[in-house]
Amino acid sequence: MEAVLQRSFRSGDKKPRRRVSFNRGGRGAAKRPALLLAAVRGAETERAATAAAASSGSSGALGTPGPSMAAPCPEDPSLERHFKGHRDAVTCVDFSLNTKHLASGSMDSCLMVWHMKPQSRAYRFTGHKDSVTCVNFSPSGHLLASGSRDKTVRIWVPNVKGESTVFRAHTATVRSVHFCSDGQSFVTASDDKTVKVWSTHRQKFLFSLSQHINWVRCARFSPDGRLIVSASDDKTVKLWDKTSRECVHSYCEHGGFVTYVDFHPSGTCIAAAGMDNTVKVWDVRTHRLLQHYQLHSAAVNALSFHPSGNYLVTASSDSTLKILDLMEGRLLYTLHGHQGPATTVAFSRTGEYFASGGSDEQVMVWKSNFDIVDYGEVMKVQRPPATLASSSGTLPEVDFPVPPGRGRSQESMQSQPQEPVSMPQTLTSTLEHIVGQLDVLTQTVSILEQRLTLTEDKLKQCLENQQLIMQRTTP
Repeated sequence: MEAVLQRSFRSGDKKPRRRVSFNRGGRGAAKRPALLLAAVRGAETERAATAAAASSGSSGALGTPGPSMAAPCPEDPSLERHFKGHRDAVTCVDFSLNTKHLASGSMDSCLMVWHMKPQSRAYRFTGHKDSVTCVNFSPSGHLLASGSRDKTVRIWVPNVKGESTVFRAHTATVRSVHFCSDGQSFVTASDDKTVKVWSTHRQKFLFSLSQHINWVRCARFSPDGRLIVSASDDKTVKLWDKTSRECVHSYCEHGGFVTYVDFHPSGTCIAAAGMDNTVKVWDVRTHRLLQHYQLHSAAVNALSFHPSGNYLVTASSDSTLKILDLMEGRLLYTLHGHQGPATTVAFSRTGEYFASGGSDEQVMVWKSNFDIVDYGEVMKVQRPPATLASSSGTLPEVDFPVPPGRGRSQESMQSQPQEPVSMPQTLTSTLEHIVGQLDVLTQTVSILEQRLTLTEDKLKQCLENQQLIMQRTTP
């Protein structure tokens, strides 16, 4: 196993799937069953949210699945790639818009940008003076933001030169960075107990949100950019209105530090992970707790929604990744791949892949085969969770709308033949060339816009200075 994992990060070789073990969620494996309400073809049926918490012997050396593990099938997640290049624990990962690149940050103070194409060289960006704690690609993919323990944020142009601009305003470790959907601003969270919003092209700090009373671990924009959600060591999740800069609501159900939070792709729900080993899902319209999962045996460090909104993947210090079916409120898979805590996880923009990182210094790329039924729905209208009815159980009931055809069994849906889509090689090459040229043009326009903004700011400053001089000279 070690011989495989120690290959150069430049190779990006595929990793044998048989070396990664997993457990499928099932009723028989439930450790903490919880009744949740799921909508199936308009009728409400009760299902159990199942748990398959990893035991110390289940992950083993990642060899052949044991008796408690299901045999892999084409619909199961598979480990496609692994990257080895960091010299310390991996803290964060993020895919570019076109899924051609994957960025990762590490406690080794470096930022890596991996090319998803096999045999391609990775970029190593140096500039931060301490651990890199967070990374995020801009919506266009032409910029890459990172935060660090050195109290700074850097915006990089992810190319060979690796040029970056430094943003300073925080007085402690920057834990999180996230671009708004329009790319014009980004939000950061820090151990200085504040959430800060910045202008991307003006390269300016705009304002702070400061009602947390302990370190702020994470902050994210809503899909429409109107709301901001933050998670803190004060055990709360706060929802903010970007325009009024006011706290709309505080969610206080976590029993420990809240490590991560993110918006559902529909923008109507948020999910938060905590040191209390739980994942909670709230409706931001009614502020009601929709779902509560206690599946991990250690702190949950990160989570990520599938673009369809139907699945959630989590990463935990118990070394596992877990994939949840939010529509049915149950555990689908427990993935054993990392040796030691799994520190970060993120879906690609299409949901076809997800990446994870851990204290074992590795970045792993997985293929989301389990979403083959919902993959065609990603580009369609996303169906947000509906408002809940009152719950009589220990956990709140959930009422999720179901995509067309969801009522059929998972096995029958996945067994349907998929129509092959082929395209002439010449047309593919031409389209890739056109897309590449458009990327260059977009990046050029972005740089010109940034320079124009800086020129406007300088001109404004000159005019202000001239007015001050005129005022002083006037008797």
